[in-house]
Amino acid sequence: MRKLENSELERKSIADFKKSEKTPLILVLDDVRSLHNIGSVFRTADAFLIEKIYLCGITATPPNKEIHKTALGATETVTWEHNENVLDTIAALQQKGVITLAIEQVESAVFLQNFEVEKNQKYALVFGNEVHGVAQEAVALCDGCIEIPQLGTKHSLNISVSAGIVVWDLFQKMNGSK
Repeated sequence: MRKLENSELERKSIADFKKSEKTPLILVLDDVRSLHNIGSVFRTADAFLIEKIYLCGITATPPNKEIHKTALGATETVTWEHNENVLDTIAALQQKGVITLAIEQVESAVFLQNFEVEKNQKYALVFGNEVHGVAQEAVALCDGCIEIPQLGTKHSLNISVSAGIVVWDLFQKMNGSK
């Protein structure tokens, strides 16, 4: 085996990325405090051609040196918008026919491995604060909840790790083995 050079990876240009058909996933980050987590989510969104990121509440926005440190340019490719209120964001997405899903541990949550995507359906995944998770008001407003099964003692994952796990799972369910 030989590690591939960057020139061999056939990466998209920014212009090509912008023109590409996007994965019908939207990410909503609410009150995410860590600039590195925000940048990491941008990088994941770029990797899987995510349609858009909504940065809500106190979640910082680009341009920002600390976000850029982990995003590595993904803030230039992924469409994003800042909204002050996550509840307004969720309601607006629902009015557009987007199914909103909190990624949280709640009663009646569907375990990630059991979640089935609907063909031709757009989803918004709501991720919350590093300490408190998705706010109860946002959970109550969402159309459903997905839980990442965990077997250890902590029962929590870093928000950027959670985003990577859920995005990958839904991406592969939507696209098969692309």
